[in-house]
Amino acid sequence: MRRYLTIFILLSLGLPGISQDTLRISGQLSSWLNANTGNELPVWGGIRYIPQLNYGIAQKKANRFDTEISMNIYGNAGLRPFDSLSAAGQLKPYRFWARYSTDQMEIRIGLQKINFGSASILRPLMWFDQMDPRDPLQLTDGVWGILGRYYFLNNANIWLWSLYGNNERRGWEAVPVNRKIPEFGGRLQLPVPGGEAAISYHHRVADSRDISSEITAFEKIPENRIGFDAKWDIKAGLWVEGTYSHKSSNIGILTNQVILNTGLDYTFPVGNGFYVSFEQLFASFGDKSFTVSENINFSLLSVSYPIGLSDRLSSIIYYNWDDCNIYSFANWQKQFNNITFYVMAYLNPDSYQLPAQTSSQNIFAGQGIQFMFVFNH
Repeated sequence: MRRYLTIFILLSLGLPGISQDTLRISGQLSSWLNANTGNELPVWGGIRYIPQLNYGIAQKKANRFDTEISMNIYGNAGLRPFDSLSAAGQLKPYRFWARYSTDQMEIRIGLQKINFGSASILRPLMWFDQMDPRDPLQLTDGVWGILGRYYFLNNANIWLWSLYGNNERRGWEAVPVNRKIPEFGGRLQLPVPGGEAAISYHHRVADSRDISSEITAFEKIPENRIGFDAKWDIKAGLWVEGTYSHKSSNIGILTNQVILNTGLDYTFPVGNGFYVSFEQLFASFGDKSFTVSENINFSLLSVSYPIGLSDRLSSIIYYNWDDCNIYSFANWQKQFNNITFYVMAYLNPDSYQLPAQTSSQNIFAGQGIQFMFVFNH
């Protein structure tokens, strides 16, 4: 009996040389209500539940196997009282991956989130996700593929990936990928004086048959992307991030794309710390390399201030230099242990055109208010 008790204690403590299994079941329940009298359907509401299971096995010599499985279960509805109603819902995998890792490397396969880069909100390197800065939960669909990363002892790291079976548009993509042809790429990140710098590459084959009739229809359009980013912490944070994309078939202004972001942030020692971030984005599109047929020019100011331990105020303001429009969001966050409450207000043009951000209902056009309740367990 004493021997079995000793073995149980060793397993519980996870001493070196002893394998230890871990199982964790968690979830996130959220609901929201949006009111905007300028919309065709002025009231929108929704509910979402993301159950999550994590299982891990730690073995000798710091080797570890773990997996994550989660689902995205949601429904929403928009209505004009006593007149019109629109509703939708879906159940789909959110994350479904397995990973083998050591102290310096990891290999992850399945439905996963892949993101990188130095920019904060207006991100040229948003290649594989669609995170919306106005979403406090930062939810984004994953991509199916395999990702390998190796971390050197000098803080350099190298990434290699291959994706397959994805057909949703991601980030800045105007032309969807051909889901039957694998994508592949990589990233090398190196330490530099005062910060870090990286270069990234991605190859995919696009398919323009199901988009606007104004674009020539091609089933297979090889596309190559190259990106760079660097960030320095010199009292204030300073970064630069850019990408260049080229398609081998001429499909008009979407053939070539150049996107550049520069920014800085700083936390002023005022009260509990007043955080300020500024970004400048320039994007150009053209049928010939490095020629401009159409461009986007945005500035962004983001501020945040914590009020005590449980309250935080934040705001994001965009300015579109091309049409002189201002987009503004404000958010109050209240934390109660594992419950969080948000109140968000926005004032935007009726024609909503923020870069790399789309909404099928376009509920954030005009002015309105949104309430959100989140429970994590």
